[in-house]
Amino acid sequence: MRLKDKLAIVTGAGSGFGAGIARRFAQEGAKVIVNDIDPRSGERIAKEIGGVFVQADVTRSEDWGRLVRAAAGGLDIVVNNAGWTHRNKPYLEVSEAEFDKVYAVNVKSVYLSAVHAVPVFRKRGGGCFVNIASTAGVRPRPGLTVYNGSKGAVIVMSKSMAAEFGPDHIRVNCVNPVFSPETALSADFAGGALTEEAKKRFLATIPLGRFSTALDVANACLYLASDEASLVSGACIEVDGARCV
Repeated sequence: MRLKDKLAIVTGAGSGFGAGIARRFAQEGAKVIVNDIDPRSGERIAKEIGGVFVQADVTRSEDWGRLVRAAAGGLDIVVNNAGWTHRNKPYLEVSEAEFDKVYAVNVKSVYLSAVHAVPVFRKRGGGCFVNIASTAGVRPRPGLTVYNGSKGAVIVMSKSMAAEFGPDHIRVNCVNPVFSPETALSADFAGGALTEEAKKRFLATIPLGRFSTALDVANACLYLASDEASLVSGACIEVDGARCV
């Protein structure tokens, strides 16, 4: 049980990668606070794994306050998984509102998680953040420029957080998944319709010849959150079948 007696918050855990992370952490002994903006999906996962559901909007400071208070001072791990994208389209067609939402969900949420969780971690003598970024922040491609930029920001923020909070025994790492048809955002990544042709185009960019799965991403997060990674901080693990090589 690699996370025995650990308490973790997993955001966006009602589906996709987040649900996979919550399930894997629970299997390894963690008590999981399942967060999602959708109560139906979040409550379903929490019930399945014996966790606690907290509905919260990760772009709002007061909601983060509620999330962290739900841990009752026992917080060990925060997984910033909640994410958003604009539809695949030319950069200049992305609206200001779309830009703002992408950066709020993908970047501001990481900032707010630290504002509320770091003081708790300091009192406890340490803690761990795992931030879900993307291969889009490492090898960006046209059509998702604003999304790419937001994930690049998460990667750099994570490295800087690791350097700044290291003296407090707080570790900060990133996981960069490649495209997955399992996520709710996959159709937007494809430009509106996830056709077989679109899947083939994505798959052709992955040398190992398959998409990332929720379990692939969860296993990387499990390692980074576990004591096995006690000296690993500021790292980014590409779960991408060598796409970024």
